[in-house]
Formats: sequence, structure tokens, C-alpha cells
Amino acid sequence: MNKKYDVIIVGCGVAGCFAALHLPDTYEILMITKSSLEESDSFLAQGGICVLKDENDYDSFFEDTMRAGHYENRRESVDMMIRSSRDVINELLAYGVSFMQKDGELLYTREAAHSTNRILYHDDITGKEITEKLLAQVQQKKNVSLLCHTEMVDILCKDNTCDGVVLRTEDGGITAVFADNVLWACGGIGGIYENSTNFPHLTGDALSLSLKHGIRLQNINYIQIHPTTLYSTRKERRFLISESVRGEGAVLLDKNGNRFVNELLPRDLLTQEIWKQMEKDGTDFVWLSMQTIKEFDVRERFPNIYKKCLEEGFDITKDWIPVVPAQHYFMGGVYVDLQSKTSMEHLYASGETCCNGVHGANRLASNSLLESLVFAKNAALDMASKQTDPTRFSSLLPLTEEALENYYGFCFSDYENLIKLHDTNKEILRKEIQKENDRKEKEK
Repeated sequence: MNKKYDVIIVGCGVAGCFAALHLPDTYEILMITKSSLEESDSFLAQGGICVLKDENDYDSFFEDTMRAGHYENRRESVDMMIRSSRDVINELLAYGVSFMQKDGELLYTREAAHSTNRILYHDDITGKEITEKLLAQVQQKKNVSLLCHTEMVDILCKDNTCDGVVLRTEDGGITAVFADNVLWACGGIGGIYENSTNFPHLTGDALSLSLKHGIRLQNINYIQIHPTTLYSTRKERRFLISESVRGEGAVLLDKNGNRFVNELLPRDLLTQEIWKQMEKDGTDFVWLSMQTIKEFDVRERFPNIYKKCLEEGFDITKDWIPVVPAQHYFMGGVYVDLQSKTSMEHLYASGETCCNGVHGANRLASNSLLESLVFAKNAALDMASKQTDPTRFSSLLPLTEEALENYYGFCFSDYENLIKLHDTNKEILRKEIQKENDRKEKEK
């Protein structure tokens, strides 16, 4: 590992990978992930990725996104995402991503709160398909170094300028690494919740550091609950039952087998109705039936869901399955503009880590992968457009611990304590989210 890079990317999901692929080949890039390459939430996205089918779909796509977000979305961000969508899809196809087709034409499915079919998909593992293909492309680039089991414990910053990242390496060592620009693409906050569809190591590290260093946050109380995850008594990551299942015709049933809701309501509204029904029935879950899907074999359309449910003792071709809402997605985050720039110089953020305003108060299904890709690309292009200052770090050379301590005003050895602070950071984040909830409740 070098002491200095052109760009450091924290996270190896779709946002981090797409950014790396749009940076110049002349850049030295470091990408890090807290866990293995396969353990990013990008791998878990089941349903699909939205795309503007044609210009006639623009108004509908825009309105569906705004309505789902309770019109709290930033209109310019929604517009940019939609208008950039076809180019992004074409790039994914060029990278070898395989979307479902029939007779050479792409197939589109529909999910809740969409007024038409505009979602491309790969079986029920779209995120995995996209992320694997992008990772494979990144791994071929000689200018990109990938480090697994490497954790960001702080950033190097002074005078509202980000100069690099403090890392805990796989062997437990603490080291400082400089960069002309840093991109946070390190996922959401599911790890601070007991019931979540996210990987548990995604604990909102970028948000904790933003609170510490005064970096602007936005809408940190906007937490999306997914209405249908597979119920289990075990304390583990909840398995997602994709919205596509309901989009294709599956129905929700109460304890007596009666349908009680419109399954295509936006996620937040559907979640409320499920909670009400569970309280009314005195149960810990409701039932989901796929027997109403007659157009195709659900085992072929949803092979991953079929396999997982079978492992849990449920055959989706003839059994109802128990489902319950769980924390799923984070609409708030580190505030960024259209180029994914944060309020700190030389620091960018994209993907679920950031809030660019696309999702408003509630994310429209299958907009997450698209939003991550569009704005990660914007971040990369913006970085590449800036003239770098070759003398920027010259006053710190050689990059010794003593030089760092004198410049940034900390004792380098103290950073070893940061590896013990995750529980504290989780609690701080929870309190801040609750504080923001309370404030907005009072405003109402």
C-alpha cells in the first residue's frame, strides 16, 4: 500500500466500482472494504434497476419517483437520474451485465408504486449480477488496488479539506493514507439495527465521521422499512422477499388467509398496513402467497427466493410464507450536490452513504442501483476534471507520524482506540436519528 493515491474509494459496491471505472487510467486508485468483496449490500439487491424506456415514459417515471418520496425529492437530482439512465444501462450491457430478454428484446418488470413496467432484471439477483460484472472490470485495471478487511477509522482533514483516510488494516495496524480526493461509497446503516436486510458491518461509518468533523448531513431520520422480509426467530440478517414478487401478482394475507391490502402501495404505506394487521391479529408476521401468480413458474422467475424459502421449510409453489417488515434502506445521509461533492473540500459520497435528494422521504423501488451508478459516475468525472496541485502535500513530506501529529493535532497512537468505538458510534447515530425524528414530529 502506498502512502499517497490520486483517489481513495471507501467501499466496493456498485457505486465504488462504477466510480473507479470512470476515473482516468493514469490515476492511482485505492479501494477498501471492511469485509470481503462479496459482502456489500449491492450484492443483495434482488428486484432490478429502473430505466427510462423512452421519452414518453419521462413524466410518469418522474412523477412515480416524486410521489413515492412524498414530494420531498430534489427535482434536479431526479431529473438527472432519469435522463442518465439509458446511458448507464448501455454501459452495464457493454460490461457484460445480463438482463432478462425475450427474442432479443429486454424484458421489463414492475414493482410497487410504479405506474408501468420499467425495471430491468436478472432473475431475482440483479444486484449480484451487476456488482460481479463491475468488480470483474475493476479487478482488471492495473491502476486500482483493492484491499479487503480494511476499515476506515477516520479521515485526515484540516480547514474543511479532506486529505486522506486513517485505516485499520487486516493485520490490525493503523496507518494514514493520503489522496487528492476521497469518495465515500460505504453503504448504509443497517448494522445499527437488530432487524435489517443489510450486512451487519454496515454501521454508518461515514455518518459518524461527519458528526465528528462537522460535515453536512441531511434527512438522517429517513429510514426505509422493507415490508416483506422472511420471518425468522433467529437474530440474523433478514432475507428479502423482493417487491417484484408482489409486482408479479403475489398477495398478502392475514392469519385467516384473507387478503387485507393493496400490495402495490409504496413501501412506507404498505409497511404501516402490515403493522396494523399484525397488531389486529396478534401475530409476529403476515402471510405472502405466490399461488396467485399464474403467468409463469415462480421457481424459474425467482430461483434464489425459491431456494432460500425451501431451506426454511416453505415451498413457494404451494405454501404461504411468513413475512415481516425490517429496516432496509437509508434515504438520508451525507449531503451531496449533483456531482456528489460533500460540504468538505476533496470529499465525495455516493450510493446509500449519501443524500443527493433523489429518494425524498421514501425510495421508489429499484431506483437505488440506478441512483448509485449515475451519481458515482458524476463524482468520478468531477474529480477527473479538476486540476490537482502537485505541491499540496509537500509541507508534510516525509509523511512521518510526527509530521501528521504536528499538522493535524492528534496523537497518532490514540487512533488505536477507534477500533473499540463502533458500539459508541452506533449509539451516537441512533440518538441523532431519534433527535431528528423528534424535531420533525414537533414541526408537524
